[in-house]
Amino acid sequence: MRKLSEMILVTGGTGYIGSHVCIALLDAGFDVVVLDNLSNSNQTSLERVQSICGRSLVFRHADIRHEEAIHAILRSCGVTAVIHLAGLKAVGDSNVRPLSYYENNVLGTMRLVSAMKRANVKTLVFSSSATVYGIPKYLPLDEKHPLCPTNPYGRTKLVIEEMLKDLCRSDDDWRIANLRYFNPVGAHESGLVGEDPLGLPDNLLPFVAQVAIGRREKLQIWGNDYDTPDGTGVRDFIHVVDLASGHLSALRNLRQPGVLTVNLGTGNGSSVLDIVRTFEAASGRSVPYEIKERRAGDVAACYADPTFAMEALGWKSTRSLEQMCADHWRWQLQNPDGYHGSALSKTGAVQAFPPSRMSACASAIRTGDAERIRGEHTAHQR
Repeated sequence: MRKLSEMILVTGGTGYIGSHVCIALLDAGFDVVVLDNLSNSNQTSLERVQSICGRSLVFRHADIRHEEAIHAILRSCGVTAVIHLAGLKAVGDSNVRPLSYYENNVLGTMRLVSAMKRANVKTLVFSSSATVYGIPKYLPLDEKHPLCPTNPYGRTKLVIEEMLKDLCRSDDDWRIANLRYFNPVGAHESGLVGEDPLGLPDNLLPFVAQVAIGRREKLQIWGNDYDTPDGTGVRDFIHVVDLASGHLSALRNLRQPGVLTVNLGTGNGSSVLDIVRTFEAASGRSVPYEIKERRAGDVAACYADPTFAMEALGWKSTRSLEQMCADHWRWQLQNPDGYHGSALSKTGAVQAFPPSRMSACASAIRTGDAERIRGEHTAHQR
C-alpha cells in the first residue's frame, strides 16, 4: 500500500518565517496545512510557495485563539505534528499593547495545545525567541544563560516555554522543541518569497532594503558609541532558509518525550554598519543613514552559541551575510511593493497542483466530515 507522508499543521504559515518553513516541509515530502488569521501577512505567499515546490497545501483562515476551529483542522486533516509560529512579535509594539501580546501569544498557545491534546496530537515545534535571555551576562549566549526578558514580547515567549515544560511534566507523551531564534533575514533564492512588513519595518534588513530601492529616504542607526568594533550594535543574523531547515531538523529529531530547547543562530555577530556595507555591495545601491541617540533597552551585542543545535539536531547555518543580503535584495528588486499587486496570484497556482489528499482535507474542513478523512489517513502505513 502506498505510504502517505505526515501531515504538519503550520500556524502563522503565511508569514515571513512560516512561508519558508512550508517550503522546507513540502520539499522534504511532508504534507502541510496552514492556519493563519492574515493579520500581518498575505495569502499570496502560499501561492508562491506552491509554485516553488510544485506541490499543493491546504490553507485555513482561522485564529489560534479559536480552539474548536483548530481541533476541527487537526482531526479532519489527520495532523501528526504542529509547528507553531503564529503570534505577535514586535518588541516595541509589545510595550504599547502588552495585553494584546499576552492574549495572542500566551492564550493562543493555550488554546492550540488544548486542541492538540483533545486530538491526541502531541508533537510540537514552538517558535520561541532569543529575547528570553534579556541583557547578556556573557557571550555567546548558550541555552543555559539566565532567562530575564526585558519586554512583554519576550516575557510571553518565556511564559509559553514554561507552560510547555509543565505540560510535558504532566503528560510524558508530549514531544516539544522550543527554538530560540536570533535575527532571521534574507529570502528564498527564487526571489518569490520574502519579508513583506506592513507599514514601517520593525527589523533592520527590510528597512535597509527599502532605503536602497528608494521607498525610504534614509536609515536611522540608533547609537554609534557602543563597545563594539565600529560602535554600532551587533546581532546574530541568520538566513531565513537556514532557520526553516532548523525547524525541519527539530521535527525529525523529536524522537523522545520531553522538551528540547535549542538556539537557532550562526554564532557570528554582525554590526549595523556591517549590514549596511554588505547590502550596498550586494545591491550596487547606496544606503544613506544618520546616527541617532541610543534607544532605551538596546544592548551592545547579542549572538548565539549554536553548539547544542549541532549536537542535538545535527543542524548548523550555512549561508553567509553576503548571501543573506543578496537574496533579500533579489526579493526586494522583484517585489518593490511586496506581495501587493502580485501577478502570480492571478495565475491559478493553487489549482495547478491538486493532489487528492489535499483536496479531501480541505473538503472535510468545509463539510465537517472529519472522521472519514481521519480514518482514511490512519488506514495507511507510513
